[in-house]
Amino acid sequence: MSTANIGHWIEGKVVAGTSGRTQDVFDPATGRVTGRVALADQAAVDAAVASAKAAFPAWAEMPPIRRARHMVRFLELLNRHRDDLARAITAEHGKVFTDAQGEVSRGIDIVEFACGIPQLLKGDYTDQVSTGIDNWTMRQPLGVVAGITPFNFPVMVPCWMFPVAIAAGNTFVLKPSPIDPTPSLMVADLMRQAGFPDGVFNVVQGDKVAVDALLEHLDVRAVSFVGSTPIAQHIYETGARHGKRVQALGGAKNHMLVMPDADLAKAVDALVGAAYGSAGERCMAISVAVLVGDTAERIMPLLAERTRTLTVRNGLEADAEMGPIVTRAALDRIGGYIEQGVAEGASLVVDGRGIVVPGHEAGFWLGGTLFDHVTPSMRIYREEIFGPVLACVRVPDFAAGVKLVNGHEFGNGTSCFTSDGHVAREFARRIEVGMVGINVPIPVPMAWHGFGGWKKSLFGDMHAYGEEGVRFYTKQKSVMQRWPESIGKGAEFAMPTAK
Repeated sequence: MSTANIGHWIEGKVVAGTSGRTQDVFDPATGRVTGRVALADQAAVDAAVASAKAAFPAWAEMPPIRRARHMVRFLELLNRHRDDLARAITAEHGKVFTDAQGEVSRGIDIVEFACGIPQLLKGDYTDQVSTGIDNWTMRQPLGVVAGITPFNFPVMVPCWMFPVAIAAGNTFVLKPSPIDPTPSLMVADLMRQAGFPDGVFNVVQGDKVAVDALLEHLDVRAVSFVGSTPIAQHIYETGARHGKRVQALGGAKNHMLVMPDADLAKAVDALVGAAYGSAGERCMAISVAVLVGDTAERIMPLLAERTRTLTVRNGLEADAEMGPIVTRAALDRIGGYIEQGVAEGASLVVDGRGIVVPGHEAGFWLGGTLFDHVTPSMRIYREEIFGPVLACVRVPDFAAGVKLVNGHEFGNGTSCFTSDGHVAREFARRIEVGMVGINVPIPVPMAWHGFGGWKKSLFGDMHAYGEEGVRFYTKQKSVMQRWPESIGKGAEFAMPTAK
């Protein structure tokens, strides 16, 4: 079978790469190369930014209601092609088809939110702040903005950025992961079909070369990023040094606290789904179970049995619960963490290594992996593994559990399973994490609330999407006005005050 050549999207059309550099794209379920994606050089980034810059004046000047109508047409097309996008995600990422459908649906939520941009851009007005003077504020777009997005959500995470940015009047350059680049081009073509002018939305495929070019480009006003913490910190520091507004979402080590009074059957379902869904390749995956009191003795047999019976196979098969790991390199890295956990003394209750999926022997397979008796000093506790590995830590009481969660350097998401309303309230108030679930294992906020963590899970002041996203992609302007009839005679040398 021939492989596809995957290029960039600039000025409303697919553009072939000219750098001579490419990267293979795989079907992780079979290990087969299905495409070859162009890796951008400086010239490709310059072309994309120039296209966005040329489109910006007319797009920004367009009334918000008309921009929203373009977004409504795009929304209709997304809904129509939801399954096409989901299949493309599964083909290059490996997550099961139903999970990919859910990803597209969560992206659609943000587009629906962006369709209300006229309301979201309203400013404030104060009549007669001083004699004959009125004061109001307005929000205006920044210009050309860029998004740098990860492999694990090739549709949803870009949708955290570009719908709000574009609806607010900016033009956009997306740099998706080269691991699964096809969905970004499909989205770009839907934008074209929706009638967005050429240059409003552009895609440059690539690696660090493209990232650095965007960070250093004088015409890029803001950068939004989602990825690992070391890269997020680099993006934040480099972008800020070049005078850009930066929003960089980093890594995670999400804990789920299970109290002795929790419904254990529901807690097991929550842990298995949140730890092993999407092969654990989610920034909101639960990777640590904090088992309080006697919970561990009661829940571990149930958890082990459910982990052993996970249905792992090609994500396009209807009964698949977990698909393959995204790349061979990621599979090897996760395997190294499992070896490290054993070496450090954790109890390997379920070992997902060595799993074989009939007919897909060359795929990148790993089953659900479960550790017990993990301690905070172990690497499998401290570091983000980004795979289907669940570490169980035992603590004596609620206070110790809260202290454990708050002591971790990451603060992206967390959850507490309990039947006690007071415990739930105290957990939500005292926990030092940006997104909290009470009997909800993956508390990803809805489109109008915004997404973001604390501590080393977020570099920057504003969360993604929601009203925080509108603020990130716009700048406030304050206007004070009076007319000649109300102006006194003569120069005034004192600081003006209300009169």
